[in-house]
Amino acid sequence: MTEFEALLRLHMTRGIGTKTYQALIERFGSSEAILGAPRAELEAVQGIGPKLATAVIETSRNIDIASEINLAKEKNVQIIPCTSDQYPKHLKTIYDPPLVLYVKGNILETDIIALAIVGARRCTYYGLSQAERFSRLLAQKGFCIVSGMARGIDAAAHRGAINSNGRTIAVLGCGLGVIYPRENIELAEQIPQHGAIVSELPMNTPPDFRNFPPRNRLISGLSLGVLVVESSLNSGSLITAQWALEQGKEVFAIPGNIDNIYSRGTHKLIKEGAKLVEDITDIIQELGPVAETLNTCDAPATNDPRSLSLNSQEKKIFSLLSSSPKDIDEIIQLAGLPTSVVTSTLMILEIKKLVKQLSGKRFVKS
Repeated sequence: MTEFEALLRLHMTRGIGTKTYQALIERFGSSEAILGAPRAELEAVQGIGPKLATAVIETSRNIDIASEINLAKEKNVQIIPCTSDQYPKHLKTIYDPPLVLYVKGNILETDIIALAIVGARRCTYYGLSQAERFSRLLAQKGFCIVSGMARGIDAAAHRGAINSNGRTIAVLGCGLGVIYPRENIELAEQIPQHGAIVSELPMNTPPDFRNFPPRNRLISGLSLGVLVVESSLNSGSLITAQWALEQGKEVFAIPGNIDNIYSRGTHKLIKEGAKLVEDITDIIQELGPVAETLNTCDAPATNDPRSLSLNSQEKKIFSLLSSSPKDIDEIIQLAGLPTSVVTSTLMILEIKKLVKQLSGKRFVKS
């Protein structure tokens, strides 16, 4: 058994999440060692009781890994472990990142400049047209559009990006061997040509309402911020917005007709501090340094990345760094800028290969 196969078995074992996996790795050193550990040693790990130890010993070994890997190959799906350089680095910083990510298509380094556009499945023509319009205009500016490929607002957001020949990522609440909803089969075929469809769930996992709230943390995790377009008060879009806030991301909302129930969710967000959006300038300006880098972030790489021009905020933060690691809190304090501006600027500098992030949110000049 390879380390990858062992990790995949653990990922597919009910009850094993990132926190549990980290505790097991600290004790045993590798996924292979975890699967070969005696029951008594497994139960001795904090957070692992008899039930979970049994799952690791029995359930994980009975999982048909070969069929899972073969099905992924058949569907042109990559299974990317969290230990891989291909794993989106911004997902590693969220709470409980997936141990593995299933990806159909490709995620580029520049897709870190992304905005999630989400909203109601049942929506008005106004909502659909605004989702498509904002997606199209933002994609033309260089944003990758992230959504959930659900009917309604999500589908309109993906189509807007595709129609402008931009980038888009769909995060599903089911396995990539299952297309849901069925009406979006054609869309599911188009998205990988312009980005990727991703899921943390095994290939044949059917859609289930319990899968969608955890899915939403990945939508916001892949994005610099979340734009909500039409939402009822009990919509999953509000869950995505909440995840964004917990991850330190920006939340935007488009206002609607006060008599429309699908405006109540977005109006609630605005009352609670979400940025009211009338055009894409409201979004770009709120994201700070992204506004000045959108036209250069996808420029061809050069032999000397430092020759790339920096805006004033990038220069300020870059000047604070050296070959000695500096903590994110110290950078924020020295810069005297809002946290969101500092973190997004550091992302841009990483893309330009001027800055490298180390463990513990410490940064150095590359």
